[in-house]
Amino acid sequence: MPRPSSPLLSPEIIGSAGLALARAGEPFGVNAIARELGVRPSSLYNHVDGMDGILELMRGELVEGYRVEWHGEPWDEFVLAVLCTQRRMYADHPQLVPLLVGKTITHPAVIAAYDDLASVLVDGGFPDDEVLSVIAVIDAFAIGFGLDLASPDEVWQPEGGTRTLGRLIDGAERGSARSDRTFELGVGLLLDSLRARLVGTPPVTGQASSRF
Repeated sequence: MPRPSSPLLSPEIIGSAGLALARAGEPFGVNAIARELGVRPSSLYNHVDGMDGILELMRGELVEGYRVEWHGEPWDEFVLAVLCTQRRMYADHPQLVPLLVGKTITHPAVIAAYDDLASVLVDGGFPDDEVLSVIAVIDAFAIGFGLDLASPDEVWQPEGGTRTLGRLIDGAERGSARSDRTFELGVGLLLDSLRARLVGTPPVTGQASSRF
């Protein structure tokens, strides 16, 4: 019997299957992925190190699909592009966030994406001893804005009287319009603060960046 033209299993195939199940809202554990691929669960262990390995493969597949390439633009334009793309990535996969943030990153594609970001920040003038902290802040912003975008249209629904919140809610935007406005304000404040840090001057509190 001739051998199949493509392998039945590979780390990439397993990661893609797990991510597809997660996107469909289905369980994506070892047994579920094995059923999806039509193999025995034990077969997966020839390619992955249990559920932790599957999650890291899923992370790699996810980041590859939302990868931002650097083409020589200034650091702040690249960071903005990364934040916009990762916000959408986390909004599209909110159920994966608590699973991924608790695992050490090892996938080569994800490491390469972080290496790009670190290199752009260093080239932009950030000192080596601050770059990892800046990357952590960017990650926190992307995750937070992503979950905000995935939140219900009605974020707050007070059942009793409030001093101020209820009045603000009545006149506020909802859904993606509210989330987009929040994102624009937050990212503007972040980028203005980082720019000011580079030149050693304090940022203007509460004023979003004019680059938006």
